[in-house]
Amino acid sequence: MSNFTTFDEIFAIMEVSFPPSEIRTYEDQRALLTLPEYRLLTEQDADGRTIAFLAAWEFAAFRFVEHIAVGPQIRGGGLGRKLMTRYIGQSPKPVLLEVEPPMGELEQRRVGFYERLGFHLNSYDYVQPPLRKGQADLPLQIMTYPGPLTAEEFSSFRAVLYTEVYKVIPR
Repeated sequence: MSNFTTFDEIFAIMEVSFPPSEIRTYEDQRALLTLPEYRLLTEQDADGRTIAFLAAWEFAAFRFVEHIAVGPQIRGGGLGRKLMTRYIGQSPKPVLLEVEPPMGELEQRRVGFYERLGFHLNSYDYVQPPLRKGQADLPLQIMTYPGPLTAEEFSSFRAVLYTEVYKVIPR
């Protein structure tokens, strides 16, 4: 199967799993494949179709999981846990990810999923800069594995995310 087909399958899962404010355009998302820091882990079904993926960034001091999603028809079967467990086991570096503040039931369940994997919810103020033109900042929170961040670590890691992932000047 070609990488182009695999990427199309990944992007299709992205589109049904995330609001537009949390994913780039098709062209911008595909362009990330040329960056050495950007990685994709996938799970395929028996027919070789991509049914789950994890998209991450590798930096000197930490790793950042930007997206993890399982095709809607097979959610709840443990594939997300399997992908994340495999990823966090590949390196001794801290792993960061962004989550929506746990205000509603869905957000609380998502935070609980990551907590069961050993992640910690950090209370520092954080916004995700826009991934597409014309969008507003998105208030999120940072979760980290294997432990919580100090204020200094948070500030340092946020600066890397802003400059490397979001291509903005840290605020």
